[in-house]
Amino acid sequence: MSRGGYLGEFELMVMLALIRLGDEAYGVPISRELEAHRGRDVSLGSVYAALERMEAKGLVVSTLGDPTPERGGKAKRYFRITKEGLRQVHETRRVLTELWGKLPKLNPADRAQIDAVWCLS
Repeated sequence: MSRGGYLGEFELMVMLALIRLGDEAYGVPISRELEAHRGRDVSLGSVYAALERMEAKGLVVSTLGDPTPERGGKAKRYFRITKEGLRQVHETRRVLTELWGKLPKLNPADRAQIDAVWCLS
């Protein structure tokens, strides 16, 4: 991603899960972390697709762990965030915080209507 680029919603959530999980970050725990906080299923395929896109952009790197018998001899692919990835997380947070801070104050009726819409999604 070029300098000044911003992460999409799902990419940002995956990156935050990576940071939280640290050295134990691979597809299944990342998916579970997102499910726990989103309150809905997250497909493993969508997590790996996002990770592969971000790896191609230099935002994450992956390494293969040792093969394990419980995985039929397959190795886990572990991911970690790069300096550029962390920079983009911070930049995305800065922009979103700035945008949230510039929203107009809502009167109680408008706020109730918006809250009702958010509850439906």
